[in-house]
Amino acid sequence: MNDLSDQAVHFGPYRIHPRQRLVLEAGRPLRLGRRAVEILLILLEQAGNVVSKQELIARVWPKSVVEDGNLRVHMAALRKALGDGQAGQRYIVTVAQRGYSFVAPLSIEPMTLPTDGPPHSQGHNLPLRRTRMIGRQALIDALVQQLPQQRFITLTGAGGIGKTTVALRVAELLIGHYADGIRLLDLAPLSAPSMILPNLAALLDLTLTEHEPLLALARSLHERQLLLVIDNCEHLLDDMALICETLLRHAPHLHILTTSREALRAEGEYVQRLEPLACPPATGNRAQALGYPALQLLIERAMSHQDSFELSEAELPLAIDICQRLDGIPLAIELVAAQIERFGLPRLLVQMEDNFRLLTRGRRSALPRQQTLRATLDWSFDLLTHCEQICLRRLAVFRDGFSLASAAAVIAGEPIAPAEVLGSISQLVAKSLLNVEPGDDEVVYRLLDITRTYALEKLSQADELDTTRERHAARCLVLMEQAREDWERTATQAWIDRYAPLREDVRAALDWGLGDQGTQQLGIRLTVSAMPLWQELSLLREHRFYVGKALVLMQQSSAPCTQLMMQLQLALGSLSYHALGGAPQTIAAFEQARQLAEARQDVAGQLRAVSGHMAVNLCAGHYREALEQSVQFDRLDPRTDPLLDLSAQRLRVLAQHFAGNQTLALHNAEQVIQRMAHSGHLNRFTHGFGVQYDQSVASLTVLARIQWLRGAPERAWRTASQALELALQINHGTSICYTLALAGVVIARYNGDGAAAQALQALLLQHAQRHSAQLFQTWAAHYADGPGQGDLNGLGLVKDIMITLGVATVDEPAVERVRSDAAGWCAPELLRVRAQALLHQDAPDAAETLLLEALGLAQQQGALAWEMRTAESLARLWQKQGRRQAARELLGGVYARFTEGFASQDLIRARSLLDELQDQRPA
Repeated sequence: MNDLSDQAVHFGPYRIHPRQRLVLEAGRPLRLGRRAVEILLILLEQAGNVVSKQELIARVWPKSVVEDGNLRVHMAALRKALGDGQAGQRYIVTVAQRGYSFVAPLSIEPMTLPTDGPPHSQGHNLPLRRTRMIGRQALIDALVQQLPQQRFITLTGAGGIGKTTVALRVAELLIGHYADGIRLLDLAPLSAPSMILPNLAALLDLTLTEHEPLLALARSLHERQLLLVIDNCEHLLDDMALICETLLRHAPHLHILTTSREALRAEGEYVQRLEPLACPPATGNRAQALGYPALQLLIERAMSHQDSFELSEAELPLAIDICQRLDGIPLAIELVAAQIERFGLPRLLVQMEDNFRLLTRGRRSALPRQQTLRATLDWSFDLLTHCEQICLRRLAVFRDGFSLASAAAVIAGEPIAPAEVLGSISQLVAKSLLNVEPGDDEVVYRLLDITRTYALEKLSQADELDTTRERHAARCLVLMEQAREDWERTATQAWIDRYAPLREDVRAALDWGLGDQGTQQLGIRLTVSAMPLWQELSLLREHRFYVGKALVLMQQSSAPCTQLMMQLQLALGSLSYHALGGAPQTIAAFEQARQLAEARQDVAGQLRAVSGHMAVNLCAGHYREALEQSVQFDRLDPRTDPLLDLSAQRLRVLAQHFAGNQTLALHNAEQVIQRMAHSGHLNRFTHGFGVQYDQSVASLTVLARIQWLRGAPERAWRTASQALELALQINHGTSICYTLALAGVVIARYNGDGAAAQALQALLLQHAQRHSAQLFQTWAAHYADGPGQGDLNGLGLVKDIMITLGVATVDEPAVERVRSDAAGWCAPELLRVRAQALLHQDAPDAAETLLLEALGLAQQQGALAWEMRTAESLARLWQKQGRRQAARELLGGVYARFTEGFASQDLIRARSLLDELQDQRPA
C-alpha cells in the first residue's frame, strides 16, 4: 500500500488519520500508546502482507536495542485495545516464524479531520485503555448521562467484576466535558487514612494546610469544574465517606465517581451495582450464544493467548458451561481463558469440576461470587509450577509497576535461580495472573490489586514475607542509588518520569526498613539514597519524617556509620532550614555534619556542611560571617571537581552580593552563568552543598538582585522573570519559593509594580504551604502583611528586605550594624532610612551626616540604586535648605548614569524632583 499520510483508513469501527497519529473508534478518539500507533500504521501500510519482526522493531525503535519480547507485549496490547477476536473479528494475525499481518478488510478515504479533534493531552491523568470493553456499553452510556446530574456515584460489586474498567471508560468518555479536567486517585497503594489527603492534594495541585486540611482543601475546589475518580475505596470506607461529603458540600461544580466492593454510605451517594457479565443459556443456537458478553470475553481472551483458537459447534456447550460456572465474573473468565491453550475445552472443564469442588469445600459462608473468584484464583495458583507459585507470591511486595530486572531482584533467592525468573514471569503473564503494560522504552509489569492481595496472603503463609521485603528494600536501594548517579546527568523531566513512579515502593520499603521488623541498616541507607527523590518532588514533610526516624535509629546504634550519619545530619540541616530558618537545631545539624566530615577527611562533606551553615548565616543577616565561610571553599579546594567548583563560585557570588561588593559579585555572577551554559546545565542542583535549589534558578535569582542594585531595574525584572519561569517549568517547589522570595516579589515592589508584586506574593505563599516550607511561609506572610507578622529571630535577611521595601524602621542598633561592617548589601539604605526618621524628628544636621555617609558607602559598593535613593533624599533636604543648585547637580549626576528603568518608582520620583529643581530660579 502507498503512503497513507494524506489519507484516512477505515476498518471495522475504526477510522485512522495517519498524519495526526489519531485513531477513532465510532467517531471517538481511542487513546493508544505512541508505539502501538506506530505498529498499527506500519501494518496498515502493508495490509495483506507479512511484516517481519525485524522490520517492525527497526522502524518503531530506530535508536534503541529492543528484544522480540517487547514487540510481543506491544502487539498484544494493540490487539486487546482493538478488540481483536471479539465477535470473531480478526485484524492482526501472527504468521509463524515470519511476523505479523493485517488481514481485515479496509477502505481508503479522503482525509477529513473529526470535528471534535484529537483528545486534549492535558486535563486528565487517566491511563491508556489496555483492553476493549465487553458487555457494559449500555451501563456506561447510562453513567455518562447520569453522572453530570447525580454528582456522586459509587460503582460497587465483587472483586474482579470490572468496577475499575467501567469507571475508567466512563471517565474517558467524559474527557473535555469538565473545564478543570478529570483526576484519578487510586487508593489501593495507600495503607493508612492519613495518606489520603496528602495524595489528593498533590493530585489536585493544591495546598494542604495544617489547620482543618480537609475543609481548606474542599473550599479551594469551590470554583473548579472537575471530575474526581477514586478507585478501590473498600479498605478506607469511613474516611472516604467523610472526604466525599465535605468536598461535594463545598465544591458545587465537583463530581465524584468512586469504586468499592461496598457502598460508602455517604450523603448524596448514588450506588450502581455492577452485575456479572450475562451468560448464554445452555439451550439456544450459536448466533444467540455469541451475543452474550461472558462468552465473547472468553473467546477474545482465548484468542489473545492462541492465535489459532476457534470455538467449534461441539465445544460451544462446554464454553457456555464454563461461563456459567464462573458466574460471569470477568477476572475469573480471563484466568480460565488463559488455560484453554494448555488443556483444551474438554479437559479444562473436567479440571474445573474436580478442583472447584475441593477448593470451595468449607467456605459456603462466603458470598457466591467471592467464593467463585477465590476458587478460580486457588485453581489458577495450583496449576502453576512450584517456581511460578513462588514468583507470584514474591511479586506481591511491589506496590506499583515494576520492571523485569526489579522482579528478578525480588524473586531470585532460594530456591529460585535468576535464570528461571524470565520464564516464570512470561508464564504468569500468559495465565493472566500478571498484567504487562508496554511503555515507550521499557515493559512494566503490574499485579491487579485483588491478585496482589491473594499473593500477599500466600507469601505470608509461606513464611517468606520478611525475607522478600528485605530483597524488595534492597532493590529499592539499588534503584535509588542509580537515581543519585543519574541526577546530575539526566534531564529533569526524564529523571522524574523514570524515578517518580517508584515513590510508593520506596515508601513501603522505608516503612518496613525503619520499623521494628525491618532491617534497619538497610532502611537507613535507603533513607540517604532516596534523598534526591524527595528533593525533586519537594516533599519536605515526608523527607523530614524519614530522616528523623533514621537519625533516631543511628543514635541508638553502638557503632553508627559516620558517612551515613553525616549525610543524615546534612539532610536534617537543609530540612530544618526550610522549616525553621536559622534556628539552633539547624546550625547544630550543619555543625555536627562538618565535624563528622572533618573526622573522615571528606572534602565534599565539609563543603556541604560549610555551605549549609553559610545559607543559615545569610538568612540570619550575618553577611560578614557568610563571606568568611565562602573563603573556606578555597581552603577546601573544590577545583579538583569542576561541578563542585561551579557551585562554590555561585555561592561566593551570593556571599559577595550580600556582603556588599556588587561590582565583584556581578563579574562572578556573569561568569557562573557563562560556565553553566558551557557545561550544558548538567549540574541541576547545587549538588554537594547543604541547601539545594536548582542551580540555574539560584544563579539567575542572585544575578537579578545584583542587576537591580547596579542600576538596571528592567534587566533585573527580566532576569527574575526568567528565573521564575524556569522554576515553574521544572516544577520544583522550593526553587520556586527561593526565587520568588529573594528576587521576584522584591524587584516587583522595588520597581513599583504593585499588581505583579501582589500576584507573586500569593504564588509564594501557595507553593510554600504546598511544600511545607515554613521558612518561605513566614517570608510570604511578612511580604503580604508587613512587619510584626511573627518572630523574625534567625531571619535577619527578611527584616533587612522589609526595611528596603520601606515598611520597617531602623533603630540605633541597626546603625551600629552598619558601622561595624555587618549590614552588608543594605547598609546604605539602612543609613538613608534612619536619616529619614531623623528628619521627621527635626534633626537635619544628623540626617545629612548619615545621608552623606550612605552616599559614599553606596558608591563604594557599586550600588547605583541605593546611590539614587540617597541622592534623592539628600537633594530634597538641600532643596528645603535653599541649596537648589547643589541638589540639582547631585541628583542630576546620579540620574544621568542610568540607561534604563525610567518607569520605575525611584526614577520617576527623581525625575519629578529634578523638574522641580529645574523650574526654580536661584534666590
